[in-house]
Amino acid sequence: MPGLVSVKTPPDAPQLSISVPEPQTHTQTRPESSVPRTPNKKPPSPSPSRSKPSPTRSAKKPPPDSPLLSDASLDNPDLGPFLLKLARDTIASGEGPSKALDYAIRASKSFERCAIDGEPSLDLVMSLHVLAAIYCSLGRFEEAVPVLERAITVPDLQRGMDHALAAFSGHMQLGDTYSMIGQLDKSIASYEEGLKIQIDALGDTDPRVGETSRYLAEAHVQAMNFDRAEELCKKTLDIHRAHSEPASIEEAADRRLMALVCEAKGDYEAALEHLVLASMAMIANGQDIEVAAIDVSIGNIYMSLCRFDEAVFSYQKALTVFKSSKGDNHPSVASVFVRLADLYHKTGKLRESKSYCENASRIYAKPVPGTTAEEIACGLTEISAIYESVDEPEEALKLLQKAIKLLEDKPGQQSTIAGIEARMGVMFYMVGRYEDARNSFESAVSKLRASGERKSAFFGVVLNQMGLACVQLFKIDEAAELFEEARAILEQECGPCHQDTIGVYSNLAATYDAMGRVEDAIEILEYVLKLREEKLGIANPDFEDEKGRLAELLKEAGRARNKKAKSLENLIDPNSKRTKKESTRRWPGLGFRI
Repeated sequence: MPGLVSVKTPPDAPQLSISVPEPQTHTQTRPESSVPRTPNKKPPSPSPSRSKPSPTRSAKKPPPDSPLLSDASLDNPDLGPFLLKLARDTIASGEGPSKALDYAIRASKSFERCAIDGEPSLDLVMSLHVLAAIYCSLGRFEEAVPVLERAITVPDLQRGMDHALAAFSGHMQLGDTYSMIGQLDKSIASYEEGLKIQIDALGDTDPRVGETSRYLAEAHVQAMNFDRAEELCKKTLDIHRAHSEPASIEEAADRRLMALVCEAKGDYEAALEHLVLASMAMIANGQDIEVAAIDVSIGNIYMSLCRFDEAVFSYQKALTVFKSSKGDNHPSVASVFVRLADLYHKTGKLRESKSYCENASRIYAKPVPGTTAEEIACGLTEISAIYESVDEPEEALKLLQKAIKLLEDKPGQQSTIAGIEARMGVMFYMVGRYEDARNSFESAVSKLRASGERKSAFFGVVLNQMGLACVQLFKIDEAAELFEEARAILEQECGPCHQDTIGVYSNLAATYDAMGRVEDAIEILEYVLKLREEKLGIANPDFEDEKGRLAELLKEAGRARNKKAKSLENLIDPNSKRTKKESTRRWPGLGFRI
């Protein structure tokens, strides 16, 4: 599906807030979700215990801004709880987080000074959690990270449940913070560690473990780690079936996530089964709007199975409910319009498709109050994909530029923006704007590197496409470096026989040829032809092209083909690049997915 979207939280989820009330929560801003969270469910992360004010505390204290509160006063064991309470009260009163930040910093310093040597202080942990939450509310996520890293080192897991849950809470909050700065791999690692601690403390069948497992599964779906996501979904379903009534709302939410995983893995029948069961559960619980959202997902599966009439029926059912419950101009209505536009485009009804695109665009142009920027950006991205497929790249580019403008100031959206920029690069290339294409790819690559996605297959494909743009600009050396890096990544992630990897090999061979490295080009092409002959078959039309290119190079080098091709591991660099003619012809087959 077009657009990079998260499955973490629904569009109407609250913005990142400062979690300082009694039970600490892990609330975060995420892109639009197709798998809403269970309504009104408790957060999976219980907070560690907090110290209560000492009964011997003086009834009167100088205000914290008083000069009497010198650094020496921070040694007073009663001051930390007092300052932490002031921080909470300041936030609750709406005075703003800046003043609360000062209180929280001094509270954590006081708790640290008053901590007994060798005795981990849960009060210190709580003050650090609050301090990190305030940093996040100010958009200072990088400053929150070291605070939380310090917090998770304080609890001693051997000292009982309170310490274990304090460590769990810290890992989950750290994972949320990493997610907000786009470091998804570190985020998932932190969540995994938190889940392990929670299982050790509560057992692997506790309902709270189920909630955390589902939360982690959503993160793995966002990172496209579908096997691990499926494993966690199954675990969550088992826990909820054991602790909840049949056809519960919790089970329905689990099945929707499982359906998304099955759809991503191409198992559409299993996805459809989970969605039907989820729909029945939501109907039993009177959740009409959730039923409509599931109908949209069912329509998506029907469309993937080419059962277009059933898909139209599902979309129209959802559209009727959304219009009656939310109004004609709600983004939910626009999202169904986009799905119908895509369906009619696939069935060749281009006029109907364009009409639905225009209707959706009108809604996104004048959004109703409460519509998030992420919702609008996601919708615009999906509409742009339809315009792109009907050969209107300029209109598609305008929509993508609007989407980036909406997301550029939003935390946690760097990977999404990188995906949009990569798609813009493709379209710039298609219309011959190669410098713009290279710049878009370069910006996308920079963001993907920063977010920790430098080892993903998607990153390898983007590098390959940036290399193609460099070829058109005659930046051959730069293109070779990009193709070499792309080759290493795609070999690792997809294997040498994958079509994307084969394409990079071919590109790199052409690059080496252009650089005068004829022997290296010959070895790569011999390796590719051997792969096709022994494993992939020679029916692919590229086989004859590659065979012809190899023959020309061999003739130039004055030798015959060596059918015992060397492994590419023996080459310094195996990646690929193409001539202008080849790159244009091969572009659609690169498997570029946004």
